[in-house]
Order: sequence, then C-alpha cells, then structure tokens
Amino acid sequence: MKKDFFGSSTILITGGTGSWGNELTRQLLEKYNPKQIRIYSRGEQRQVEMKRRFQDDRIQYYIGDVRDKDRLIMVMNGVDYVFHLAALKHVPVCEENPWEAVKTNIIGTQNIIEVAIENKVKKVIDVSTDKAVDPFNLYGVTKACGEKLVIAANLIDDTKFVCIRGGNVMGTNGSVIPLFKEQLFRLNEITITDEGMTRFLMRVEEAIELVLNAAVNSVGGEVFVMRTPACKIINLAKVLINKLGDKNSKIKHIGIRPGEKLFEVLVSKYEMPMTFEIDEYFVILPQIKIKRIEDFYKGKLNVRIGLEEFNSNNTHMLSQKEIESLLERDGWFNLNYKNEATNYLRSLNEKDLKRFFVSEGWVRK
Repeated sequence: MKKDFFGSSTILITGGTGSWGNELTRQLLEKYNPKQIRIYSRGEQRQVEMKRRFQDDRIQYYIGDVRDKDRLIMVMNGVDYVFHLAALKHVPVCEENPWEAVKTNIIGTQNIIEVAIENKVKKVIDVSTDKAVDPFNLYGVTKACGEKLVIAANLIDDTKFVCIRGGNVMGTNGSVIPLFKEQLFRLNEITITDEGMTRFLMRVEEAIELVLNAAVNSVGGEVFVMRTPACKIINLAKVLINKLGDKNSKIKHIGIRPGEKLFEVLVSKYEMPMTFEIDEYFVILPQIKIKRIEDFYKGKLNVRIGLEEFNSNNTHMLSQKEIESLLERDGWFNLNYKNEATNYLRSLNEKDLKRFFVSEGWVRK
C-alpha cells in the first residue's frame, strides 16, 4: 500500500461519525498522515462523542446533510479526496419513507458528484453495500442507483469516481451480534429465521483496510468488491450460547422475516462476465465505455472467476472455531464490552426491548 498516498491531502468523510467513519478516520490518521480530515454529518451528539474520542487538531467537524448542495460546496472547498458514507440505511425506514431515502441516497449522491467536480476533487470513493445487488427493497434500489451515478460520473470531468461494495461488518449498527447477545442475556434464547441462512462477516478494521486499498489502487470507474468470508447464522448463535449461555439457553426458529434473503450476494451473475480477481478484491468493470479503464486493465486481467455469482454461500465459510476467534478478538465475550449498538439495547427496559424485538421481527406478537 502507498503510505504517502493521502499525505498532505484534505479528506472529506460524509456520514463520518458512524462505525465505518470512526475506523476510517483512525486508520487515515495512523497510517497516511493527511493534512486534514473533515467530518460531515447531521448529528450533533455523534460529533461531540467523536471529538472526545479523537483528540487531533487535523480533524474538523461540520454539521450538514448531503441533501444540502450549498453546504456541500462550502465544506468541499479545497478537498482532495471524498469518502461518501452518508446514507439512510435502515431497510424498514426506507420502505416507510421512500422519498426521503431517494433524497438522501440518490439525490444526495448526485450532489456529492456535482460538487466534487465543481471543486476539482481528485477522487470520490462511494461506499456501497451488498443490498445494491439484485435489490428488492428500496434501500437496495437507492444504493444501486447511487452506484450507477458514481460510475457514470467518470465520463464528465477529470475527477475520478469509484465504488466499493461491502458486506456485513461485526458490531456495526444493524449487526446481528449485539442483538443475539442481548437476547441471550434478557431472554436466554436466540431467535434465528432459518437454519440455512448465511451472512458475510468481517471485522470493521479489515473492511476499512480494504476500502483504503481500493481507494489507492483504483483508476476510476470500477466497483471494488470485498472478498468477504461468511458464516452460517445458526453457527454464530451456537458460538454465543457456548461462550455466554448456560444449559437452559436455547435457539428458537421463527421463520424468514419479510424482505429477508437466505444468503447475500456481492457480485451478481450478470456482473460476473465483467469481473476479475485482484488480490483481496473482485473488480467489476463498468458496462459503459470509459477509456482509462480500458487502457489500464487491457491485458492485465485475464483470469476469470469460476463462479456463477459471488454470494455468502460460495465464499469461505467460517467454522465455529473461526467465528469464536473473531468474536474473542473484538471482546464480544467480555460481559462489559460496549459499543453503540449494545449501548442502545441495554438502555431499553424489558417492555421497550420486547417492542424492539417485535418491530424488528425477531419475536412474534
């Protein structure tokens, strides 16, 4: 990795106060020595908490929304690189507020593109999701549209645009691990939806390392996909019960929730003919003609992947021992371990926790 790539650069991170943004900030400061990192997000309290966590004069904080193009123009002035993490991500919220999801995830992304071009930004890195592949909920549809906008932006000017598509990261908002742990402590049971369900799984530190590698090595126009391992959800539940439960702990099957897939896909069968494998990634080349992509990759990538698609069933499947090692490394078996997701769940009383489980479909009324 080119350690001087971001040296003396000014970097903007939209949605920078989340789990990914915090880890991205930490690695940028420790490994790359940027001139300045600008954190752009809507939440005042999250920014206050991040300021307390990072005592570094190179970080500047800006309240703002990606929907606000005028604010973006001000904040992006003088920026060299943009990491676009801001999005509405909760699937039910997007379903219930579809136009709000469109305004943030699609129009907001287009605002990032236009302002980056206006400010002569060198490269924009859009962090996408497996939900953008073969989407059937609105969140996935908006992220798929965002990817298309970002890739096509390479036809406009000299600013380079690249997408990075990742799967589930342990312990982040929406992760099943803190949920299972709280179910075990409060109910002494874990609810799973299907014995055959699999999910991608990796540590946030590893995810950000891949994001940075792809940001450094991309030429603009690619979709970089993390070669993420996966696990069977039932094996994850068994590991947590083995480490934190007792002889009365049990697994309860509740059936697949509305909109839920048995396994997740990071590269679709339609993208595979344009996909190559490089180091830790799959690289999806664009459907549209981008000259620098053709020039850079011509003759360099001649080994195709022998998969119909890349999903959480045909990647490396973590054994129970490997799952245990990952959770142990991040302190999930420590009874006092806290992160944002566990803090929220532990703040709920028994009645409110039951309502939360029902609203998320993890228990039946």
